[in-house]
Amino acid sequence: MICLKKNVISTEKKIDIYLLSFLTNVYLRSVIKIVIIGSGNIAYHLCSALQNKEGVSIVQRYRRHSKNDLKFDENIEVTGQLNNLAKADLYIIAVADDVITQVSLELNIKNGLVVHTSGSRSIEDLKCQTCKGVFYPVQTFSMDKIIDFKEVPIAIEAENDNDLNLLSTLAHQLSPKVHLVNSEQRQKLHISAVFAHNFSNHMYTIAKELCDQYNIDFSILYPLIDESVSKFKILGPKAAQTGPARRHDLSIIKKHIDQLNNSKKNIYIELSNSILKYYNH
Repeated sequence: MICLKKNVISTEKKIDIYLLSFLTNVYLRSVIKIVIIGSGNIAYHLCSALQNKEGVSIVQRYRRHSKNDLKFDENIEVTGQLNNLAKADLYIIAVADDVITQVSLELNIKNGLVVHTSGSRSIEDLKCQTCKGVFYPVQTFSMDKIIDFKEVPIAIEAENDNDLNLLSTLAHQLSPKVHLVNSEQRQKLHISAVFAHNFSNHMYTIAKELCDQYNIDFSILYPLIDESVSKFKILGPKAAQTGPARRHDLSIIKKHIDQLNNSKKNIYIELSNSILKYYNH
């Protein structure tokens, strides 16, 4: 468990996220009214996951364009004006990272809690005139892929205990995996996620291109990929590392490099050198 280090929340109190979950029943005596700001992947999945939850009401959704409207529940009120948002307890900004600050500046909200869903942005990037927080689901989202939120860790942050309790209540409606993570920790978590998911997925893309180039069925590698994930969960990634660079097999490394061209060759060399150095070869 990670504890917040905000001045407004005393570190001596060591707020326990599991203790916060007991406050859920208190909040559920009244409905948490939510406005979702955004029309992309995260906005869609949050709307889908929250719309039938007890004690939660999505009273409105803001979007700049109607491109994805048909994917959302038609019963949710929609507006295209940030100055025409409904009154709510919680405003969730689920937009691209580079427009979070601008959107928050345009909000004409005097009451309620405003949060963003970004892993890389600080709570201070919210420039609204009301209370601020973060509600970050640590997962990759695509509209055409169903997500089981019970398996999604949710990192939360707020400026005071009451708002933290509200976010904890909402997060526990979706997932038992709720963590208190401050802005500095969350940014490092996001970098870790880029290494663990985005970069590894790019490696899968390269592997598939090689398979396609030589008319090999990429699905042959699926059991290997599954076993890699299964193994590092048990052994840890450092102990689970295998391959030519791990065993210092320079002849195989050279043979592979000679068969690659351009960017693939450069990536192979960089990653092999990184592994060789990490394991002191």
